[in-house]
Amino acid sequence: MTAPTKPPHRTPARSDADVTAADLHSPVIDWFEENARDLPWRRPEAGAWGVMVSEFMLQQTPVSRVLPVYEQWLARWPRPADLAAEAPGEAVRAWGRLGYPRRALRLHGAAVAITERHGGDVPSDHAQLLALPGIGEYTAAAVASFAYGRRHAVLDTNVRRVFARAVTGVRYPPNATTAAERKLARALLPEDEPTAARWAAASMELGALVCTAKNETCVRCPIAARCAWRLAGKPEHDGPPRRGQTYAGTDRQVRGKLLAVLREAPAPVPQAALDRVWHEPVQRARALDGLVADGLVEPLPGGLYRLPMT
Repeated sequence: MTAPTKPPHRTPARSDADVTAADLHSPVIDWFEENARDLPWRRPEAGAWGVMVSEFMLQQTPVSRVLPVYEQWLARWPRPADLAAEAPGEAVRAWGRLGYPRRALRLHGAAVAITERHGGDVPSDHAQLLALPGIGEYTAAAVASFAYGRRHAVLDTNVRRVFARAVTGVRYPPNATTAAERKLARALLPEDEPTAARWAAASMELGALVCTAKNETCVRCPIAARCAWRLAGKPEHDGPPRRGQTYAGTDRQVRGKLLAVLREAPAPVPQAALDRVWHEPVQRARALDGLVADGLVEPLPGGLYRLPMT
């Protein structure tokens, strides 16, 4: 996410229903002005393409891991057309060990579409962004808001957690975004575009730095005195079990090992080289078949494999 130019942000309340939302805007945005991290995709020179790249990379991946890959990516491909001119396998190679490498293919597909449909410029219109391959509701809203200052509800995990605690009074949001959450996000959105964009960035940063999933630091929170969850005594989560992520021994780990061999190889790799990365043949074959089905690996005659060229 990026930080749009600071606007006047004290939204006047128009009715009793708006008072709660307006009371949240100013303290959160003021906190953001003082505490926002200096991240490269928030700088003006990043542009809309830099924002889009960051949004793809930050999905399910922490900032610390994204930063070096992001810098290398933008140095190599400063515009969508630069990436579009390369084979999709080069995007997978440059993705490195960020995980979920299908994001690299989707970002490459979006770059091709931007080049072909929009003259190489990332569109600012939400509907046009949503029509790009690999871009869903969240990413379209995030790019429109963070890159262009448009008014959209940007609901990532951090924002959902802030809203769940501050407004709904529960510790965690549901496992998947609900219609009720989207309705709440729209109700909390400031009316004017610059303030709405600032609110989107500020509420996300609050969830990332203060209102964290574990070990939240309420003493640093600018809306602690208004937080419904804190005022209720911070009740424990009583919904469905929180989904944990496992990696060791999974097909994801095997896929990662197979891709690592292909990323480092300057030429197509024989089956025997891939067989050495995992001891269990059935799981290894399943992982390789999945990579081929996902378009991340291209099989060649003679039992050779490479990253995709088309």
